[in-house]
Amino acid sequence: MRRAMSEMLLRAPAAAGMPACAVVVPRYRAAATLRPATGLVRQCCDVSRTRGLCSAAAAAAGAAPSSAPPSTLTITRPDDWHLHVRDGDGLKSVIPHTSGVYGRAIIMPNLTPPVTTVKLALAYKQRILDAVPHGGSHTFEPLMTLYLTDNTTPDDVAAAKAAGIPAFKLYPAGATTNSDSGVTDITKVVHVLRAMAEQGVLLLVHGEVTDAEVDMFDREAVFIREKLIPVLDAVPNLRVVMEHITTADAADFVAAAPANVAATVTPQHALLNRNALFVKGLRPHNYCLPVLKRERHREAVAAAITSGSKKFFLGTDSAPHPKGAKEAACGCAGMFSAPISLPLYATIFERAGALDRLEAFASHNGPDFYGLPRNADTVTLERVRCGIPLEYAFGASVVVPMWAGEEVDWRVAA
Repeated sequence: MRRAMSEMLLRAPAAAGMPACAVVVPRYRAAATLRPATGLVRQCCDVSRTRGLCSAAAAAAGAAPSSAPPSTLTITRPDDWHLHVRDGDGLKSVIPHTSGVYGRAIIMPNLTPPVTTVKLALAYKQRILDAVPHGGSHTFEPLMTLYLTDNTTPDDVAAAKAAGIPAFKLYPAGATTNSDSGVTDITKVVHVLRAMAEQGVLLLVHGEVTDAEVDMFDREAVFIREKLIPVLDAVPNLRVVMEHITTADAADFVAAAPANVAATVTPQHALLNRNALFVKGLRPHNYCLPVLKRERHREAVAAAITSGSKKFFLGTDSAPHPKGAKEAACGCAGMFSAPISLPLYATIFERAGALDRLEAFASHNGPDFYGLPRNADTVTLERVRCGIPLEYAFGASVVVPMWAGEEVDWRVAA
């Protein structure tokens, strides 16, 4: 008989200055031996709009000796397994940044009102497809999700399966942007989760508790211990993606969990620690949820994705907001990385000495976990230093991208 997930955990003594946390028993860690991180990585590149800012160093890079780092890298076309594209004119502005690079993307359902039914999801999918540019590399498939609520039923799960919707998204109520309609008590939906497991529909988890007494920086670890493990004990065959993991606790948990548990990782949580929120002043464009964590957690997350483990795959959580909504007394959470995300990931893997593992993380692990075919075509990254624009159009406003005004050594070839 399968061991209960709770039996896989031990209590670890607190490190100096840190709370005690749940960690996995070593025998469950064999699937992913984490590589040591090599420190913070440098800033990144624009995929689609900064050709004019790129230096003439490309030609020189092509003449480098064979012992030099590669000047190009061709991989199977990647997918983005966690993406926000908003709606209306904003959707029309941002979707080309994704559709020109990625073959598919899991679309988040936290619109206002949320996408809770098949009818709403299919209508939203059509609006996305209508916004995708025609021709060129823009052969893009949005993979829709439904917003899990206290009122979701097993019939809703069956309808989603019949419509080809692969997953439901669990937002604990109040955890992030437009999550007020989320699940208030996960025990209320266990019968729905059992229906999902039976139908082969995935559960995508925003893994944070929302209890006011729990420190913002501890909410992921507490969620694993108090919410996720009991769910997996109750529904052990449920396929779960812990989205945008941010801590060593989550990286260790996912690496050691059974094969039905995986995780997505954003560029910001593998590149930035919480100091990035406060460098020379408050940095609202580095504010996201889950919030950036300590350096030791960033190192663990970066090490997990560059380890070669099949448990981790690309999910940008690119989440555009108008500039004014970020630079406000109560700024919105979310970082817009869509135009620069693949060069960011290339930077992470290169700095870890694992550029040969980027393709599996970006292009293989996600479709394999979802039970979908890998993309048949490819994209090529070029080693060309590029500048990141200070802003992009976003409907009638603008959005500030991650690391605006900085540079990176990679771009996606036209």
